[in-house]
Amino acid sequence: MPDTAPPRAGLPSALADRLRAVLGAKGLLTDQAAIAAHSADWRNLFPGSALAVLRPATTAECAEAVRLCAEAGIAIVPQAGNTSLVGGSTPLGRGDEVVLSVARMNRILEVDPVGMTMTVEAGAVLAAVQQAAAAADCLFPLSLSSEGSAQIGGLIGTNAGGNTTLRYGNMREQVLGLEVVLADGSVLDLMRRLRKDNTGYALRQLFIGAEGTLGVVTRAVLRLMPRPRDIQAAFVALPSVEAAVGLLNRFQRHDGDSLAAFEYMARFGIELVLRHIPDVKDPLARRHHHYALVELASPRPDADLRGALEAVLGRAMEEGLVLDAAIAESETQRLALWRIREEHAEAQKREGASVKNDVSVPVSAIPELIARGIAAVRRIVPEVRPCPFGHVGDGNIHFNFSRPEDMADEAFLALWEAIADAVNAEVRRLGGSFSAEHGIGRLKTGTLAEWRAGAEIETMRRIKAALDPRGLMNPGKVVPAS
Repeated sequence: MPDTAPPRAGLPSALADRLRAVLGAKGLLTDQAAIAAHSADWRNLFPGSALAVLRPATTAECAEAVRLCAEAGIAIVPQAGNTSLVGGSTPLGRGDEVVLSVARMNRILEVDPVGMTMTVEAGAVLAAVQQAAAAADCLFPLSLSSEGSAQIGGLIGTNAGGNTTLRYGNMREQVLGLEVVLADGSVLDLMRRLRKDNTGYALRQLFIGAEGTLGVVTRAVLRLMPRPRDIQAAFVALPSVEAAVGLLNRFQRHDGDSLAAFEYMARFGIELVLRHIPDVKDPLARRHHHYALVELASPRPDADLRGALEAVLGRAMEEGLVLDAAIAESETQRLALWRIREEHAEAQKREGASVKNDVSVPVSAIPELIARGIAAVRRIVPEVRPCPFGHVGDGNIHFNFSRPEDMADEAFLALWEAIADAVNAEVRRLGGSFSAEHGIGRLKTGTLAEWRAGAEIETMRRIKAALDPRGLMNPGKVVPAS
């Protein structure tokens, strides 16, 4: 819930004048409409308020703005894309913070197709980075449904995952170098393009996944990969969740290096997409309870991935592991298959209130997690509508639940904590994590304190205190108060 402390009237006029002199007319927003647009999260679960929005255009401007705010004792909420699902990039409700948006720092500074790196500013949109890599005959492998609006700084701050983590890893694996403005306004330059740099602590790793609580990411050196020359995708109907895990294992054993993505979907999620998203069609003639989206990719044009896909699916179908399948015959069809998966979050949002659980367990435990988790939540809300989907290949399931059709949104959201606790109890029993790729933000700080007690949480607090002793960087997020 929003913090109810008395709000400030606005930025002190002297500070506003100094910030305007540094940032220019476009770099300091103080009208209420602009502030409100930067103060609500994508799901509108954590609305807040701020004194102003700072929009630096360079690292130097960002550093000076942070220094001035630190001097005045005003907290900063870094924002890059604002697509967080856990309230990690919006201000609290006290009205005594400023939002610092890196949206104007959106340049792609250099692409090195020989060294396979790209240097970008933190406000660069993921889709633009992907396009720049493709123009250089390379691939930036991170892929997720919000790539048209998500910005690199936010993806680094949350250690974003996505659809191809199975093959390429999370954002952490894509970052070679960083530039960060620290809480006092000093600039930490870690912009090295090296694959090997064994010179003490890997400081950049502190800021990947820190959600802006240790500093503001302003630039990054990203790792590129060879562009795939052969891509094959199939939309597969399955008899069970166990069959999804079994089929994944078949593809891994056949040729694990070519397996780029393996996504699970339940029929309810498919129905929501068909209901709420225009121009989406069911690829299969008959309805089934369980599905997988399988994609193979190789930089070799002669890899014969179509043959591999047909061979594995054919044998699985003979053995009853696969019920039906549609293989994309063109790039347009491949993108249409992916749209079904990528529109799950938007479709569920349009359906009404939902409780989202971004969890991970060992891959072999996914069937048990889904079965036991659904049973546990139905003991709380018997008519709840489960909508599990996600990255079976890396054990990350978006274990979501839509409200019953006859229940009001507010009544269902009031049960969020009870539902999350029920799911997390099963996750914990199976040796999993309550946050797989969305981060902690404001939503999960209490859970972090429960799960990471003792030396682990104390080490986090010590790092936070060392880099941000006054607690001015994204307060109330990630690290719970002691």
